[in-house]
Amino acid sequence: MKSARLVVTLPPVLRGPDALRFATDARSQGADMLEVRTDLHPADAVDAAALARILELLVSERGVPLPPAWVAAARWVDRDVVHASALDAPAGKLLASHHADRPLSTDEALRLWEGPLPEGALVKHVEPLGEPSAARIAVLLETQARLGERFGAERVTVLTMGPVALPVRAVLSRRNLLEYVAIGGDWKAAPGQRLLADASREARAPAREGRLGILGTSITHSRSPRIHPQPFDRIDLAEDAPVEALVDALLPHYRGFAITSPFKPRLARHTGASIDAINTLVRRGDHWESFNTDTEGARTVLERLGGGDLFVLGDGGVGAALRAAASERDHLRFLRRASISEPLKGTGIWTWPDRITPPETLRFEGARVAVIAYGAPARRIATEITRRGGVPLLLGAAWFIAQARRQRALWETAT
Repeated sequence: MKSARLVVTLPPVLRGPDALRFATDARSQGADMLEVRTDLHPADAVDAAALARILELLVSERGVPLPPAWVAAARWVDRDVVHASALDAPAGKLLASHHADRPLSTDEALRLWEGPLPEGALVKHVEPLGEPSAARIAVLLETQARLGERFGAERVTVLTMGPVALPVRAVLSRRNLLEYVAIGGDWKAAPGQRLLADASREARAPAREGRLGILGTSITHSRSPRIHPQPFDRIDLAEDAPVEALVDALLPHYRGFAITSPFKPRLARHTGASIDAINTLVRRGDHWESFNTDTEGARTVLERLGGGDLFVLGDGGVGAALRAAASERDHLRFLRRASISEPLKGTGIWTWPDRITPPETLRFEGARVAVIAYGAPARRIATEITRRGGVPLLLGAAWFIAQARRQRALWETAT
């Protein structure tokens, strides 16, 4: 199956040379097209012809009419099929779109597209996801299939939006012409967009049935997509997201998930695990089976530290893995934030996520402190340890590789 063409949207803060640099960077990362919207940029802020020389241009009319210079430079011209006074566009350039304000049934969606379209026009249909469920995803897939039957599958894109929409967009992307993605950073053109790096990596990989993904909060730094089989999605969710309903809804479409903070305990309870926290889900027919491969990482770190008497900062999901991996000669002293009053000595392990501010009372007297995060979060934690009088030991990569090997083996057994 041919991969969807990857579209990035020009952020509203970028003008002139900055916009050209953004387009060049997007192209280098695998983007196929650049979208420019009239609700994000005034006509004189964009050199459409210059942008089109870097990436194919898709210009979208959102409230404000499209400037003629944008239309002239564009490969596609996006106009709303319902609200536009006319679907005027140069021959072969029309992308007819509709953005619904609520979730629709397939019949409701098809009624929006009953009118004739110019020959060769593309079709883009967008809806809010609403509450995640297997039935809701099935409706969106049916809408996509029926629009494909009506207009030709090679002309159709169906998107969904919302705070937990990313994995559903990924499922839909397998049969879409276009996929709108985010290049990274704090801004996205729509909630639920995948990262360009993940979508581009999937496009380069051999097609495979059954997706994989990682579920967590603040996980754009995660290296999991780089080492696991594709397609693999970074699914960044708010801490209070309905992750239980989401994994149930995605069961037919994903063969496994890596689970990271803060969802390890919640999904352990949801899946009836015998342990307090899990980091891996594997599809077993009509249900999820849960595991904690963090024990492999914990065992590796404990061996690197030499075991013995160790303090542990925090007692969440990582703490469960450390307890499971500890040998008879290991004595682990788990410290909660409120219980830290005296400077810490000896050797310890920092398990708090990077987004959690450590207590002001935390001080070290030359203590060796293992950091089990990696990348930028690990560097920030290491700086904090040094500032408070400790010696950081960066063991996150060792932990990550050990647990990831076990995850990969488990996912190969998915049914």
